[in-house]
This record gives sequence, structure tokens and C-alpha cells, in this order.
Amino acid sequence: MSNAYFKIKKPYNEPIYSYLPGSKERTDLKDKIKELKSKEIEIPLIIGGKEVRTGKVNKCIVPHDKEHVLATYHMAGEKEVNMAIESALNAKREWDNMPWEHRVSIFLKAAELLSGPWRSTLNAATMLAQSKTVFQAEIDAACELIDFLRFNCYYLTQIYNDQPYSSKGVWNRVEYRPLEGFVFAVTPFNFTSIGGNLPTAPALVGNTVLWKPASNAVYSNYFFMKLLQAAGLPDGVINFMPGYGSEIGEYVLKSEYLAGIHFTGSTKVFRGMWKTVGENIDKYRMYPRIVGETGGKDFIFAHKSADIDSLVTAIVRGAFEYQGQKCSAASRAYIPESIWPDVKQKLLKEISTIKMGDVEDFSNFIGAVIDENAFNKIKSYIEYAKSSNEADVIYGGKCNNNKGYFIEPTVIVTNNSKFKTMKEEIFGPVITIYVYNDNNLEETLELCNSTSPYALTGAIFSQDRRITVKMQKALTHSAGNFYINDKPTGAVVGQQPFGGSRASGTNDKAGSMFNLLRWISPRAIKENFNPPKKYEYNYMRES
Repeated sequence: MSNAYFKIKKPYNEPIYSYLPGSKERTDLKDKIKELKSKEIEIPLIIGGKEVRTGKVNKCIVPHDKEHVLATYHMAGEKEVNMAIESALNAKREWDNMPWEHRVSIFLKAAELLSGPWRSTLNAATMLAQSKTVFQAEIDAACELIDFLRFNCYYLTQIYNDQPYSSKGVWNRVEYRPLEGFVFAVTPFNFTSIGGNLPTAPALVGNTVLWKPASNAVYSNYFFMKLLQAAGLPDGVINFMPGYGSEIGEYVLKSEYLAGIHFTGSTKVFRGMWKTVGENIDKYRMYPRIVGETGGKDFIFAHKSADIDSLVTAIVRGAFEYQGQKCSAASRAYIPESIWPDVKQKLLKEISTIKMGDVEDFSNFIGAVIDENAFNKIKSYIEYAKSSNEADVIYGGKCNNNKGYFIEPTVIVTNNSKFKTMKEEIFGPVITIYVYNDNNLEETLELCNSTSPYALTGAIFSQDRRITVKMQKALTHSAGNFYINDKPTGAVVGQQPFGGSRASGTNDKAGSMFNLLRWISPRAIKENFNPPKKYEYNYMRES
């Protein structure tokens, strides 16, 4: 170990590139998109640093051009899961014993590579495979992922620096050990940054990881795995395991060496995994740490004093950016009767200007939803609303999958505060609005609090400070990330630690010290410089 304590300067958030016409970054990105589209690649598993091809394959396609195949990827089964577990356990001793500053250096280097020569690759891959606009890709695959890497390294030094008080003659200290075993990282399609953070956060503190990326994000996630290798990540520390989640999970969750689960995805899947862990609890060498960020039914709640222009902008951006495929996306709104006519007029006018289509056209605001299953699910909710006498579709509702999986921005208005689309997660460009009587503010706040089982994000709009305080208090447990006069999306690493509770997850706040602590098992050490020589205490004397 080095005979020094090394400090890392607190990072700044990665600047967002503008991609203005004529800019170098725009040219580089356009060239990279063209390059990636020109070839179909083969994506293997990466186990112990070696490429593994199983012959059981699937395709990575472009959601807005569904006949265009970007890659064929191999999928893991029981044999490969067992190989990956063995690889992770074999790599663990050396990785755990590596001086922490060298582990940190690898991830700081990865951040620099992503900030520079790899930026266009990750952005282009995310735009193509996940149908993100240039801005949505930039704030995700570049900026947020860079921030995760840099800030996690900084937070680790803060944790290591936290040491206990020592009394006279005693030296108390705490060492921050990784968990015993391996961590299973299960990542979603909608954020390349989450795909990168879930395996790297546990690895940073000394754990080894099995990474199961979402099928629809294998393409961009593979490039990030290659970036980690380019940054010097040792073989076996992170094992890249595409495949069916149910199949991989079945074998992983049976292993006695399972030490933790880092998950982002659906509430149903997460609950199923937790149940399986409970059923297997007697097998494990330690109680697995279970960290999950799951669903959301995120709200915007307006008071009559709300600034209407700001409110309308928040609805449009919060509900429709990235086709509403964010766990934080605004999916329900509560608007008072007194301002509804103005809100409606401006909202419909704004939405009518939105362009939808191929994300290579930088003038488009939204692209396609991720796949056919998502398309059919979202469409079914819209059709339900169209057929109901409790709701009206006042904008959008058209769905077309001839070329890609396109769904118009859709606004539903309901007279039933607990209408299906007010309660259930849709994960698409659909928002449902409930118009309430101005005099029923308290009752409607309680409806907002109790209607949905989720508690991820939420926003309130008010220019009356007394009302703002009342609304914030009434919705205390309704959202883990709460916004005042802003949209409920766009949490920034280092500024708004992200996560929710209730059916939205364990609220362990990705991109914060709280999350890193979940992958650490502290050991308290007491060293006595002058230990007692007899067992008797002074109080035992008779005189």
C-alpha cells in the first residue's frame, strides 16, 4: 500500500456540448453515426476478459428504423453464468487487494476517455439503438455517465476519510471492505449512464460484478464495456452477460456467493428477485445487499398561482422528452379549474409544434419507443382512454409502426382522479390530466399522495410561498426527488441524488455516497496501546 493519503478534488459536472450547426462535435457525431450504421457487428459475452460466443443470438435494431440491424449479440445460459461467477471470484482477491487509488485511477481514466475520444461512439450508439435525440444522448451517455464515474471516485475518498474518535491510549479505525462474493448488476434500456453506473459503482469499492444489460441496450453497453477495458479494468472484475433476465437470474440467484443486487427496471421483476433471494436465504454466505430503482407514476401538481408558461413547458418536457421512457417522466398532472383553460390552450399549441421522427434529424424533439412490446402496451392504454366515458384524448393518440415504433405525444383528460392512466405506469409519451376544483386543494393533494403505489419524482408549481410549503409538506412521502417550479426529470449527479421509495425502489440514491456505502462492509478495529493486566475494576475495592 502507498504511504500517503491521496485526495481527489471535488469534480464539476461535465459540460453539455451544444452540437450547433458547423461545430466539431456535431460533425464528429454525424460521422460516427454513419460509421456505426454502415456495418453490423457481432457482440460476444465478455467473461474473465475473454470473448465468449454461445451461438444463441439475438439482434440489436434501430427502433425508429426497425429493419436496420446494428448487431447480433450472443446470450448467456447456465454454463456461461457459472463461468462468470468463477471468473468474478477468481478476480476478486487481486482486485480487492489493489490499492484503492489505482482502482480509482481506472475509473477516472474511463471518464476522461468518455469525455474525449469515446464520446461520439457512446452518443451515436445510444441514439441509434435507443432512439434518443442528440441532446438526450449527450446528457445521458456522455455527461451523466462521466459524472457517475468522477463523483463516485470522489465520494469514495470521502468515505475512506471518515474515521472514528479514539480515547487516550486507544487507536480506533475503520476499514471499508468490499462485500464477500460478487454483485449482480441488472441494468435498463433507457439510460446508458445507468447501464454503466450499476456495475461500476460496486466495482469501484473492490467488488467484482456480473453485469446483465437490458436486451435493448446491449449495443451501447457493449461499447462502454470496451471503454472500461481500454481504461485498464482487469479481467474478470466486470463480466458482461447479455441474455434473458429470467434465465440468467435463475442461476445467479442460486449462488451461495451472491453478495448483492444492483437493479434498475420494473417493480414486478425486482419484487420477484427479492422473493427469490428470500427463498434462497439459507444458501448464501452473507445476507445479500439489495438495491433497486423501479417504477414511477410521476406527477405535476399546480396551484392556481402557478406561472402558466413555466407549467406548460414542464409538462411538455417532463412528459414527452425521450418519448416518456424515463422512470422520472411526468405521467399525471393535477391542474386547478381556474387556470385550466389557459393551460390547455398553451399546452395544445406547444405540443402541435413538436416534431417526431428519425433522431439523426436534429430538429426532431422525440424519436420512437424502444420496441414492439412497448409500442403495443402504450397503444393499449391510449385505446382504453379513447373508449372510456371517463376520459378524453385531447391531443395525439396516433400510433404507427410501419417504419419504426412511433407514438404521438398524447394528452388525456379524465374526470376520475383514479382513472387507470392516473394510477398505472405506462412508460410512454402519455400524460393524463385531472382538473380539480380550486377549493379542494387539500383533498386533491391527498389524492396525489395516495392514488399511485409509486414515489419516485414529483413537481409542484406555485408562486405563493405559503401554499408551496403546504404542498411540499402534504407530499412528503410522494417522491424521493421533489421539484418546485421545475419539471420532475433531469436529476444531475452531485446535485440531486436520485431514487424513490414505496414501489419505486429502495431509495439508495444513485450517484451519491449513500449508494456506495451499500457495497461496503466496514470493519471496526480497536488497538489498545496499554491493555489492562488484571481483570478487576476499581469499583470492586472494599475500601
